[in-house]
Amino acid sequence: MTESRLTRRTFLKSSLAATAVITAPSIVRAQSFPSRPIRLICPWSAGGTTDVVVRAIAESASKTLGGNIIVENKPGAGGIFGATELANAKPDGYTLAQLPISVFRIPHTQKVAYDPLKDITYIACLTGYTFGMVVNSDSPIKNINDLISYAKENPEKFTYGSPGTTTTPHLMAELFSRKAGVKMTHVPFKGVAEGMQALIGGHIMGHSDSTGWGPFVDQGRARLLATYGSKRTKRWPTVPTLEELGYHTMSDSPFGIGGPKGMDPALTRRLHDAFKKTLDDPLVLATLEKFDQPVIYLDTDGYTKFAHDTYRAEKEALNSLGLLKVS
Repeated sequence: MTESRLTRRTFLKSSLAATAVITAPSIVRAQSFPSRPIRLICPWSAGGTTDVVVRAIAESASKTLGGNIIVENKPGAGGIFGATELANAKPDGYTLAQLPISVFRIPHTQKVAYDPLKDITYIACLTGYTFGMVVNSDSPIKNINDLISYAKENPEKFTYGSPGTTTTPHLMAELFSRKAGVKMTHVPFKGVAEGMQALIGGHIMGHSDSTGWGPFVDQGRARLLATYGSKRTKRWPTVPTLEELGYHTMSDSPFGIGGPKGMDPALTRRLHDAFKKTLDDPLVLATLEKFDQPVIYLDTDGYTKFAHDTYRAEKEALNSLGLLKVS
């Protein structure tokens, strides 16, 4: 055997050995994780819909990981406090956060302390929300066509509420009105409870929000005109989506779990597998169904691509509505 072949073989063996030395500790660390409680930041109020869902997911994932996941509520600022914490956390897997779609939208409307494309490891997308437009049960508006007819005959007279300016329910309603060629008047509220109180009290004509309006619809006090998701809901199967009505306005507002940038791939995989497994847990699925939240699963690569695509799409949507403030 020639000296060059010996040298090449020796080089290959040395390279493989070096790779094994580097990789082995990484795998061992991931397998021994967690050795202390994990913080999972929920950027919404305790007791709210998202909080209840996140706690069910955390409890289920804790069993798989063999350690405690402690949910910590940090509400306010449109749900971006979790992403802000991740930007300053160590990439050791002990600080995680629920990531609502506002994480990709708000950087286009104001200065934030994180970069959604650089400061976050996207672990797994798990679920989303159901949004829709409701009117009072005694309203003469029976369906979306009635709403459009009224709005065309009475420009800006149809008043509708939402949980706030630039929230998904607000943007979806505005995009719909653009596609339908009508003008409606938006009235922002602090949340679905306040908005529904205004609707039932006759102060606004409609309300665009997540399914906090569900009990009012089921009790016959409100009428659901359309939902904004990619498919009809199991709870209200006769109610059409805006998409199927031809207005191509759709949002399931998916959300998942993220960690700080620079996380070890083996650790990311371990967390991903634990959170993915929660979608097989009957208790988690029952909680999602209770709040009309579909399973929307994306793995780490898929969720990362979704983050980049959504960041661009949110910028385009805000720009089309004249709401873009940060380039």
